[in-house]
Amino acid sequence: DDTVKILKLTPSEDLIYRRLKLLDESSPIDFSYNKSTEYYINKYLERDVKLISRMLGISPYYFPMMEQQLDKFQIPLELKYLAIVESSLNPRARSKSGATGLWQFMYNTGKEYGLEVTSYIDERQDPLKSTQAACEYFVKLYERFGDWNLVLAAYNGGPSYIQRKIVSIGTSDFWELYPYLRKETRNYIPTFIAVNYVMNYAREYAINTESPRIQLSKTDTI
Repeated sequence: DDTVKILKLTPSEDLIYRRLKLLDESSPIDFSYNKSTEYYINKYLERDVKLISRMLGISPYYFPMMEQQLDKFQIPLELKYLAIVESSLNPRARSKSGATGLWQFMYNTGKEYGLEVTSYIDERQDPLKSTQAACEYFVKLYERFGDWNLVLAAYNGGPSYIQRKIVSIGTSDFWELYPYLRKETRNYIPTFIAVNYVMNYAREYAINTESPRIQLSKTDTI
């Protein structure tokens, strides 16, 4: 309550603050409230509602597998929402820079974590294998940085880039590094927090679930 008074929050901001606090208390990941996280939460609630509706429909096909692997590697289950930020849960997603799959692995990083990429096969598009590779990468990043916000920043901007920033700015607190990071990496963590928030509280905002156009009967094994 004292924090709310200090921040002078409006009723809608106070609601977001309190709900983020609940998420924060149940996770090792820092779900901080600030103007950046609030901005991206409102962006999803106002402009990207259709995307969240789609994600609510598609996520049951991917999240159980992701949660199983995240649990196996003993890392926060909330990291499953990063796949929404990265690829909108599209295993065939490909960025302009060549990053591919649910977790948007670049060629070299994919190869480093055991994903086969040839002219005939691209295991970055394999939901299970790419998730296992992502978990291994998360573990390695956490061993290096010891902070989940920095892990996320390094996943986006590269561990060497984040390490250089920590040394040059003289702090390993993400929110203190925030103003000095490139725009994409700076906004990556608030976006991740926002996706967590909106997916968890979609019902409270009357966001409908859009059924995916996946016909499981029309599948085969090759």
